[in-house]
Amino acid sequence: MDTAMIFNRFWNRYSTENPGAKRIYDLLTARGEKVVHDHIALRTFDDPRMNIDVIARLFTENGYEACGNYEFRAKKLRGKHFEHKYDPGAPKVFISELLTDQFSDYLKTTVRGYLDSLAASVYAAPDLTYGGSIWGKIAFDTYNRLRQESEYAAWLLVYGYRANHFAVKVNELKQFSTLQEVNEFIKGNGYLLTTVGGEIYGTPGELLEQSATLAEIRPVEFTDGVYEIPSCFYEFTLRYNRPDGTQYPGFIAANADKIFESTNYYNRQAEMM
Repeated sequence: MDTAMIFNRFWNRYSTENPGAKRIYDLLTARGEKVVHDHIALRTFDDPRMNIDVIARLFTENGYEACGNYEFRAKKLRGKHFEHKYDPGAPKVFISELLTDQFSDYLKTTVRGYLDSLAASVYAAPDLTYGGSIWGKIAFDTYNRLRQESEYAAWLLVYGYRANHFAVKVNELKQFSTLQEVNEFIKGNGYLLTTVGGEIYGTPGELLEQSATLAEIRPVEFTDGVYEIPSCFYEFTLRYNRPDGTQYPGFIAANADKIFESTNYYNRQAEMM
């Protein structure tokens, strides 16, 4: 399958359901920029029916290979990133999974109940990675209880399989030389950035800088009504060259740990107060 087709399918849903990201994309293109995406990120559970390796098949069967492993102990997650073996310009893919056994009995039982409600054929479907909330609607009370323990678990049960975020590759922008300039442009157009530990994560010395908008608050239909909750966000990534002159291709766990906060309900509420 053509890699452009894979990412276009993710982008079409992401940009339709998160109009703020599409507006930022349009603002950049209106300035004459060609927006190139550095990577996309996907979320899943560590269950063998849909863990990282299962979700990654869409990519590994189309030219990608695993290139890095990451641990997020505080959030009880692990991740891998994937790069295309033959096309260095193709977007990277970052996939993370929730380590469910490290959580309470309530979270484990709730998640397992939803996962077990579907036939094995659903998880074997070739379109699983695009499937959205394959488990159907959940109760808002369930969402609230889960997010008090893990925002990640609550978000994933509601939204399922889709791009959690796209990341603009700042290196490819012609009118911005620093990530700070991009951030000022984004804020100047009315968007809030994630500010857990500052607006920019990483340093030139670490060869990677990242920032992200706060997730949009969107209406979602639960089994017991429609409620507004955080959806997806847009990221901005600036990569630096290694001593050998090649661009650093990986990720930094400490940065990604902060980026996860972009969908955090409590942070969003604090920003709005």
